[in-house]
Amino acid sequence: MRIKHSTLSTTALLALAGSLALGGCGKPDAQPAAPGPQEVGIIVVEPHPFALTAELPGRTAPYLIAEVRPQVGGIIQKRAFTEGDEVKSGALLYQIDPAIYQAAYDSAKAAQARAEANAEVLRQKAARYANLVEIEAVSRQDDDDVKALLKQAEADVISAQAAVDKARIDLDYTQMKAPIPGRIGRSTVTPGALVTANQTDALATIQQLDPIYVDLNQSSAELLRLRRNLESGHLQSAGKNSARVRLLLEDGTPYQHEGKLAFTEVSVDQTTGSVTLRAVFPNPEQQLLPGMYVRAVLEQATASDAITVPHQAVSRTPRGGAQAMVVNAENKVEVRALQVDHALGDRWLVTNGLKAGDRVIVDGLQKIRPDTEVKPVPAATPANTAAPSSPAPSNAR
Repeated sequence: MRIKHSTLSTTALLALAGSLALGGCGKPDAQPAAPGPQEVGIIVVEPHPFALTAELPGRTAPYLIAEVRPQVGGIIQKRAFTEGDEVKSGALLYQIDPAIYQAAYDSAKAAQARAEANAEVLRQKAARYANLVEIEAVSRQDDDDVKALLKQAEADVISAQAAVDKARIDLDYTQMKAPIPGRIGRSTVTPGALVTANQTDALATIQQLDPIYVDLNQSSAELLRLRRNLESGHLQSAGKNSARVRLLLEDGTPYQHEGKLAFTEVSVDQTTGSVTLRAVFPNPEQQLLPGMYVRAVLEQATASDAITVPHQAVSRTPRGGAQAMVVNAENKVEVRALQVDHALGDRWLVTNGLKAGDRVIVDGLQKIRPDTEVKPVPAATPANTAAPSSPAPSNAR
C-alpha cells in the first residue's frame, strides 16, 4: 500500500510540472503602447492696431463760474431774474436804488462844465496877452502868469472829466448785470435788502454748463510708464491735449457726447500722488451738473502693431516677473520671459518677449513641462480670437 501511494504522488507531480512547462511555452502578455505627445491649445501671435485707454475717476466742474457781488452799496429795489433760469451775458439781475449815484453824477457834470468855462476864459485871455506882449503892451511876467493859469484850468477840466467818469461808472453799477451767460442759482437777497460794495457774500452764482469741464485724476506712476513707452516707440501719442475722452455716468451708463482732453496739470498732488487732467465735454441737454462723479475713458496713445495675449497665457515667477509657455519649431515647450504693460480687457499688452508667429500655449498648461514635446492644436476658447482694436479700458497693475 505504501508503494502505490508514492507512485501516485510522483505521477501527480510530473503532470503538474508538465502543465507548467506547457504554459511557459505560450505567448507573453502584450505591453501597453507608449503615450504620444501631450495635446495643448495654442494661439498664434498676430500684431494688430489698438488704442491705449485708461479709465479714470473724475468730477464735473462748470466751464465758467461767476459770483455776483455789488460794486456799490445801496438798497435792492428789484430782482430781475427767476432762480434756476438761463441768463444771457449783460442781462439785468438786480437794481440798486440809483438816487444818490444819479445826484453825484449830475454834480460831477456841473463841476466839469464850470472847469471848462474857466479854462475857456483863460484860453482867450492868454491869446490876447500873446499879441500884446509882442508890442510890449503887457509885461512878459503877466503873459507867463496867464499861461500858467491856463494850464491849471486845463488840468482842472481833466480832473473834472475823471470825476464824471467815476460817477457814471458808479451809477451804472447800480444795475447789476450778468457777467457771463449760464444758469443762475438761488438768490441770497430779496428786494429791500441793504448791500455793500465788494461784500463777502455773493448775491447769486452763475455757472456756464455747456460746455462743461471734467477733472480727472491719474497716478503719476501711470504717466511715467506711458511716457517711457512713448519715448521707446512702443506707443504713439494720441495728440497733445487732443485725446478723445468718453464718459461713464454714476449709474454706469455711457454719456452720449464725446469730449477731448483740454490740458494736463504740471504738478503732482503730494497727498494722493496723482496728476489732474481736465477734459471738456459738450453738454447741450445739461445732463451733466457740477460736482457729479463720473468715470472717463481716456485715449492716451495708439499702437499700429501691438501684441496681446490672453490673461490665462501669462503666469508669474516667484519674483513677480511675467512669463508664457511657447511651442518652438521642434514642437517642444519653451519658457519665454515677457514684459507686459497694460491690461486690455481680458488680454495683456506685451511690449517684449513675443513676436509675430509665436505659438503661445493657453490650454493644458498644467500638464506640461519645459522642453517636453507637445502636440499643438488651435485653442478652442474665446482667447483664440483677435483682440478688438478698441479694447476695454483698464489700468495696468
